[in-house]
Amino acid sequence: MTKKQALQLFEQRKVRTVWDDEQEKWYFCVVDVVEVLTESKDPTDYIKKMKKREPELAKGWGQIVTPLAIQTPGGKQKMNCATIEGLFRIIQAIPSSKAEPFKQWMAQVASQRLDQMQDPEKSIDQAIVDYKRLGYSDAWINQRIKSIEVRKELTDEWKRTGVQEGLEYASLTDIITREWSGFTTKQYKRHKGLRKENLRDNMTNLEIALNILAP
Repeated sequence: MTKKQALQLFEQRKVRTVWDDEQEKWYFCVVDVVEVLTESKDPTDYIKKMKKREPELAKGWGQIVTPLAIQTPGGKQKMNCATIEGLFRIIQAIPSSKAEPFKQWMAQVASQRLDQMQDPEKSIDQAIVDYKRLGYSDAWINQRIKSIEVRKELTDEWKRTGVQEGLEYASLTDIITREWSGFTTKQYKRHKGLRKENLRDNMTNLEIALNILAP
């Protein structure tokens, strides 16, 4: 079973997701969804209180959520995620004016993914749209898209030669990052003051170019 993590944007807010190739379904990080819908500063605590208010929801929680590896500031950790169907049940317990727009957004995300599987170019088109919404320049976007293409070619070659995803990918990525920056990936994120953010999405044009050219 292959699972791929991705960030989705709902009204400029980031929601961590995982795509399951076998089931052809998105899993959405529950704590991110609750944070978006409630604007709570402590969505984990909100979830605990929500389950106390809704005994039936708490009772069926284990069937609604699935723990999956999600990227966090401290590295990948198991976090509760849910499919669209599971999130519909959770959203019922959240009084929010954003509930209906969020449901429509989830359906759109699912539809876009199926379209992209049929036509991979649509994935690139969507990435360009998302980056423009976040205010990136055309020059930066062009560099970033090129870096994504190069990264894909590189990881395909790693996979072909038997390199294992996860720790081995991270170790090789650290070597590449150290070649041009003098830092490991984790050190460079700290150097740039990043926490949840993707390092490559916070590189300058020059940094992206150096990262592409690194041996």
